[in-house]
Amino acid sequence: MLNPARTVIEICGGVANVARIVERGEISVRRWGYPKSRGGTGGLIPAECQQMLMRAARRGLFGLRPEHFFIEDEPSQSDVEAA
Repeated sequence: MLNPARTVIEICGGVANVARIVERGEISVRRWGYPKSRGGTGGLIPAECQQMLMRAARRGLFGLRPEHFFIEDEPSQSDVEAA
C-alpha cells in the first residue's frame, strides 16, 4: 500500500463520506492523496482524522483497520533472499 489515504477513502465510502466523518472539507481530504510536492500529505492521514475514522469503524460503519493508515515498506533485497 503506497498511498494509505486512497485506500482509507475507498474503504470508508469516498471523499464526501470521509469529509463528513472527519469534519473537514472535501478538498482537504483529497489533498491527503497528493504528493507533498503538490501541497498534499504524501498519502498520510493526519492523526486526529485517523482517530475519528477509527471511532466510526468501531461503530461498524466500515471495515477499516489500523494497518490501513500506514505505508507498507517494500521488502528489501536481503528480506527477499532470506525468504
